[in-house]
Amino acid sequence: MGLQMKIMPTALHGVFVVDTQPFNDHRGAFTRLFCGRELASILGGRHIVQINHSRTTAVGAVRGMHYQSAPHAEMKLVRCLKGRVWDVAVDLRAGSPSFMRWHAQELSPDNACMLVIPEGCAHGFQALEPDSELLYLHTALYAPDFERGVAHDEPQLAIEWPLSVVDLSVRDQQHPRLPIDFPGLHL
Repeated sequence: MGLQMKIMPTALHGVFVVDTQPFNDHRGAFTRLFCGRELASILGGRHIVQINHSRTTAVGAVRGMHYQSAPHAEMKLVRCLKGRVWDVAVDLRAGSPSFMRWHAQELSPDNACMLVIPEGCAHGFQALEPDSELLYLHTALYAPDFERGVAHDEPQLAIEWPLSVVDLSVRDQQHPRLPIDFPGLHL
């Protein structure tokens, strides 16, 4: 079975797309969702300590842009199990060569890609199909007191959402704008 994971860097420092094409035969398909050995170069000694699942019902709904601040900053590995999403990472790290830039990747079961989002990057997505489901692997436990966010429509970021935004949670509506002279996160 050709189940190796192909790791591809993006324009954002430390953000990767991992291609994990399924093995298909007459019975259906088999896909490796995670392999610590193959992802060791990305994980760099980190361990997956929490796995979450979300379902977003409305097409056009946005969840994000979320991150956890130090000392509970986390790397996220995100893949779509059902439907299709426009998954976005934003680099908020002070001194990063890709500071204040974003990368978007369509994720779906058909393309079998995973987006790897390191500490100091905000994450969010827009549902492109109804009842889209995501699987999140985290390198830090959820710490509500360190939960942070940035407005999905922050002008300094100018994220190009493919659809009109139709649904935001109350929490996501309250994410702050970045100050004009945003210094970035220090991890």
